[in-house]
Amino acid sequence: MAATASDRVTQTRSGEIVSLPVAAATKIPAGVMVQNDATGWAVNGSATIANRTIGISVAQADNSGGANGAIKVDVRRKIVAIFGNSAAGDLIAAADIGNDCYVVDNQTVAKTNNGGARPVAGQIVDVDSRGVHVEFA
Repeated sequence: MAATASDRVTQTRSGEIVSLPVAAATKIPAGVMVQNDATGWAVNGSATIANRTIGISVAQADNSGGANGAIKVDVRRKIVAIFGNSAAGDLIAAADIGNDCYVVDNQTVAKTNNGGARPVAGQIVDVDSRGVHVEFA
């Protein structure tokens, strides 16, 4: 039922860093794109359309020998991070600022979704000699 007659005490927390359970047999390096796979486990960023990009790993999470959810990875959201630019027809340019970019791997983004094969990484906010500045919101 909607609150209409009285105030509601709403519990809050910061959404800047979230802690996600890591998939079995998975090692996530620090500083890479992290996704949730189709079953809800944290994995390295990849061009897997069923995955959802969450943000950037704060520290390494090594679940190489563990079961699903045996450890968690802290993931920073609401940040702009610089990643490698793709090449050729998928190279991101200044004209693409404001558009979404797409995950190639855990450290590279591309201009297109490759015919629907790549998930969104985030929004392009700048491009320079260091790479593509991607906002993870």
